[in-house]
Amino acid sequence: MTDRTPWERVQIARNQSRPKTLDYVSELVDPWVELHGDRAFGDDHAIVAGIGCFDGRSVFVVGHQRGSNTRDNLRRNFGMPHPEGYRKARRMMRFAQKFAMPMVCFVDTPAADPGKESEERGQSQAIAANLYLMADLAVPVVVVVIGEGGSGGALAISVGDRMLMLENSIYSVASPEASATILWHDVAKAPEAAAIMKITARDLYELGIADEVIPEPPGGAHSDPEPVIRAVGESVARTLDELDAAYRVGRRYDAERLLTARAEKYRRIGRWQEEAVPAASTT
Repeated sequence: MTDRTPWERVQIARNQSRPKTLDYVSELVDPWVELHGDRAFGDDHAIVAGIGCFDGRSVFVVGHQRGSNTRDNLRRNFGMPHPEGYRKARRMMRFAQKFAMPMVCFVDTPAADPGKESEERGQSQAIAANLYLMADLAVPVVVVVIGEGGSGGALAISVGDRMLMLENSIYSVASPEASATILWHDVAKAPEAAAIMKITARDLYELGIADEVIPEPPGGAHSDPEPVIRAVGESVARTLDELDAAYRVGRRYDAERLLTARAEKYRRIGRWQEEAVPAASTT
């Protein structure tokens, strides 16, 4: 893998030219039917969701969608979902459980929309409801971090059985800029914050949070998207095969074993143990 600083990877993860959720969907899912709306308020273009055929199996797909230009970014709110976006994602999760179909979630957002209107429409409740449902979803969930995974906006669609991360993607509870402002009251220290926060794919793999790191070309995924998209497809297909082999029973999944394994995955995060310290010499 290319040797870069964490701050350099942050910049690559945010590059507007990186392949986005619909780029992966258009190449990997055929046919694809996009579904719209949360059946309560409206449709949020920052979240795309639907059903399709991936590698010979039916899957539900949910993902953040950033824009490819200024006008598209304004339409998609720069990939920052409103509550209705998360409620739309929750519709897909319920469909997936009803029809015993796995889910693939693509993560690429700086955060959930922080605006007043989103708070009035129940942003925190929408995110919390997704976390609650995903923790108990009785079908396999594969999460792919393709760019920036920021805060609860990312977590709301990334509670799964396996997390795959592109080499230059990041995943964090807060941005380096926000952390630098909190810790040092100086946003200029964002590169230092990025280094100590352990937010890169390699860091998260070593910490046991990410399950696989997918390599990118030297120039990043945007420099040569086709092989990156193929590599993601191969990794997701292999992961779904493994989960099917472990938990599928007939036409459905063994919910008890699947949920037990998912819970244990998250319980392992943050475990630590003390190392024995040699006794001080008395001579």
